[in-house]
Amino acid sequence: MLKFVKNYMDSIEGVAIYPMISLLIFFVFFGLLLWWVLTASKNYLDQMSKLPLDENEPTKDHSI
Repeated sequence: MLKFVKNYMDSIEGVAIYPMISLLIFFVFFGLLLWWVLTASKNYLDQMSKLPLDENEPTKDHSI
């Protein structure tokens, strides 16, 4: 099965570019995520981290 896949992939023109594009997308995504985490406002992060535990806010009942 693996030999078939390897032979099939070798027959496709320009197939070597797909792993490079995937790797580039991976690093760009995690690079942007790291940049956002490092530059995010401390107040915003604190507010978001406490949001699920905030008992002072009334809960919204979305039931019909």
